[in-house]
Amino acid sequence: MDRTGEYYNGMPAAAIESPHPAQKALKSQGSGQCVVMQKLPDGRVAVFHSKDEGGPALVFDQGEVDAWLDGAKKSEFDNLAA
Repeated sequence: MDRTGEYYNGMPAAAIESPHPAQKALKSQGSGQCVVMQKLPDGRVAVFHSKDEGGPALVFDQGEVDAWLDGAKKSEFDNLAA
């Protein structure tokens, strides 16, 4: 969190203080290619890369996370992985 106690886009991932554990996909375990997601105390979700915890975390509200998960489940982003 910053000095005001707020979570914000681009904040250092290492500064995240949350009682919720960080989560990453089982497929990425041990590969070093980990996109990490962590629920914040206010209900938003921070997303960052495990290789760069000092780097930026993007923070999304629940509606944004729901929309992204819906698109992923419907294969809307598969073209990005090819």
